[in-house]
Amino acid sequence: MSDTLQVELFVKAANDGQSIGNCPFSQRLFMVLWLKGVTFNVTTVDMKKKPDILKDLAPGAQPPFLLFAGEVRTDTNKIEEFLEETLCPPKYPKLASRNPESNTAGLDVFAKFSAYIKNSNPALNQSLEKGLLKALKALDIYLNTPLPDEIDENCAEDESVSNRKFLDGNELTLSDCNLLPKLNIVQVVCEHFRGFKIPAEFTGIHRYLQNAYKREEFASTCPDAAEISRAYAEVAKPLK
Repeated sequence: MSDTLQVELFVKAANDGQSIGNCPFSQRLFMVLWLKGVTFNVTTVDMKKKPDILKDLAPGAQPPFLLFAGEVRTDTNKIEEFLEETLCPPKYPKLASRNPESNTAGLDVFAKFSAYIKNSNPALNQSLEKGLLKALKALDIYLNTPLPDEIDENCAEDESVSNRKFLDGNELTLSDCNLLPKLNIVQVVCEHFRGFKIPAEFTGIHRYLQNAYKREEFASTCPDAAEISRAYAEVAKPLK
């Protein structure tokens, strides 16, 4: 497959109509394409203007969508599967996780976060915060638990805490492309609207995020914190 192949990712634009908007699905596919090492273009779509490109290329669809060799694809999960199958070794890296548990780690964090941030009833705030903390703790436990290959490598009885950088090892995988954009939103929005920070004792999550922000594929595809907060201004209900 030649890199002259036309690959264009259309993502949601920010409030300014040009920069990257708050959309974890757009960021997920942006990261996948970057990690694959394929040549591609990114076009931000200003949803306020309902541009002709939406009507022409993907009528009725919302970003993200992909134009690949002249064919439009609109389902995020199917796009990811297609890219993993099409952009494959030996030319392109395989991004699937080796450990199935990496695909489900932290899966419920975003749902617990959404319930917590959308709640406007102070009486429910504590229980919803506990629900979010429980989901974060489960993720933290996974990140701090050595994977089978870590145990095999070390063969030391006292090696009880993992030091890997990401969900499935020291390289970013599809699991990270799915979770990291959501985790970044959780961190920004909870602190901005609730004064809630991911507890310091969740060392696995903090290690994970620190390593992620060092990677250009993640850091450069993140929307601005101000853009994330702006996007949640109407969603995050004030506690009355």
